[in-house]
Amino acid sequence: MVFNKLWEDRAISFQSIWETGDDLSLGNQSGTHIDEANALTIAAVHSAVSLIADTVSTLPVDCYFRSDGNRRPFRPKPSWVGQPDVNFNGHAVFYNSLLVSLLVDGNAFVRVFSNRAGEVVNLVVLNPNTVEISRNGKGLLVFTVQGEDRPLTSEQILYIPDLLRPGTVRGVSRVHALKENLGLSKALEMYAATFFGQGTTLHGVIEYPGALTLEQADSLRGSFDNAHRGWRKSGRTGVLSGGASFKPTQADPEKSQALEARRMAVEDIARIWRIPSHMLNLPGTNTYSSVEQNMLGFVTHTLRPYVTKIEDAMSSLMSRYPGGAEAFIKFNMNGLLRADIQSRFSAYSTGLQSGFLAINDVRRLEDLSPQEGDAASAVRVPLANVNLSESGVKAQREKIQMVRDLVFAGFDPAEAMEMIGLPAVSHTGLPSVQLQGVAQVDPEDPDSVYKDEVT
Repeated sequence: MVFNKLWEDRAISFQSIWETGDDLSLGNQSGTHIDEANALTIAAVHSAVSLIADTVSTLPVDCYFRSDGNRRPFRPKPSWVGQPDVNFNGHAVFYNSLLVSLLVDGNAFVRVFSNRAGEVVNLVVLNPNTVEISRNGKGLLVFTVQGEDRPLTSEQILYIPDLLRPGTVRGVSRVHALKENLGLSKALEMYAATFFGQGTTLHGVIEYPGALTLEQADSLRGSFDNAHRGWRKSGRTGVLSGGASFKPTQADPEKSQALEARRMAVEDIARIWRIPSHMLNLPGTNTYSSVEQNMLGFVTHTLRPYVTKIEDAMSSLMSRYPGGAEAFIKFNMNGLLRADIQSRFSAYSTGLQSGFLAINDVRRLEDLSPQEGDAASAVRVPLANVNLSESGVKAQREKIQMVRDLVFAGFDPAEAMEMIGLPAVSHTGLPSVQLQGVAQVDPEDPDSVYKDEVT
């Protein structure tokens, strides 16, 4: 009796089990491998991350403290405020690296190096893949960092998570959580590269009327591929003899909506990082009238959350300095909200006339040198346009006008002044200029104008 074999032998390798070398946990339906390391190789991801990181890292930053509700500069300013990492000039490189870690991995870790007095001497952004987080018995965070001989505490590590699930201590990576969306974008890029790398119309079959040996078929296929495969050779004219014909089997990118899919992949990335579509150079997504509103939305809903998290974390270091308990770090985002020069100057004019801006305040906002004298620093009140200390002159003038109207109506001057709330003023005895010109009054005998001339 002969039994049919109902199974087949297949070679099982590590690659076949773990998706041809890719980590199974990072695999996706598009057949690509996406992790925090290669996500930046996607053009739209690189553009989105660099846009946010470059914008925030180049903002001016300073330290302040509050006194009686007023914000004042904290001086002397610690050196690390202007240069967090001593290996790089300025603060742009440090904050750029911190934001890339926060945007891609969902976590940012900063190693704090202090002197014996507890003052900060250097700050270094760590690779998030080298840091593990846990809680000790008291519920405090403990950080295990590769290269450190013992666990570190929050005094030595500044930790900034992006999106934190309740009950967890490590932030969610957008790349890992949305790997399907990013994997599609990666697959579309690979498809486009393969499409143009192998030619635009080459994929197909060659039909031959007669029978070919294996060697003849290989020779025909090889000669045709060598002449036409690749985008550099895609424009060549093909020649087939012996009744052979070429029939393409490749799908047209336009018919397969590959171009629309790539556009949607970029839109997905814009949504992931909350970036207006036009900032990733998607055409037809913005108009001139909406530029300012889009910029306000970008600053408010995209940049401000990251800036606030960084400010809160960095401000915790200020408590290590004398008088720094109320001190904090602040990024200046006013430059991002500047409108065109006409709108800006119109806003300044409103501030000056409304009495909450002085001339030197406006010049400082425009990075101009201040004007000398107290008048340029004095705040003016509405309508009167005088110094704030002299703003009572306008009100007193209005009261005097009311008293004069009452006197002209026949009321007693002293009673009228008392009713309005003005102090009593002695009269010189001179008549009103409406009754007698001043030039005709004898200052030695002002009553003479009322006496009859004696002949």
